[in-house]
Amino acid sequence: MLIESQKKLLENTNEQVTIFSVLADPTRLKLVKLLCCQRDPDALCVNALAGLLGVTQSAVSQHLRVLRAIGLVKGERRGYHIHYFINQDVLEKCRKLTSAAFSIEEPAEQNTCQNCNEGRKQNVS
Repeated sequence: MLIESQKKLLENTNEQVTIFSVLADPTRLKLVKLLCCQRDPDALCVNALAGLLGVTQSAVSQHLRVLRAIGLVKGERRGYHIHYFINQDVLEKCRKLTSAAFSIEEPAEQNTCQNCNEGRKQNVS
């Protein structure tokens, strides 16, 4: 039972770590929030995003590269510019993974710290 609960605990951990590390940067988190407000026809280009966030275009481009690498942001060429928007499917997956990281389940009785400590006391005696 203990091994199964450990597997459940570690399930999706690498994906969750990736999401949290990508969104740990304030500018990237602001980009995601801003792009979540946009709808597909209203996608924004790097210049518009830079102006709204008050950062350089190159900084926006670098942050978008990281967001595109995990699939959270997609780009579409429209004329001379690429317009960016949130990939709704990946956003939903990220929501589920982050929610799962914070879900609280009742621990199995044999996995409580109190039971572990009692087992140690018995072994010492």
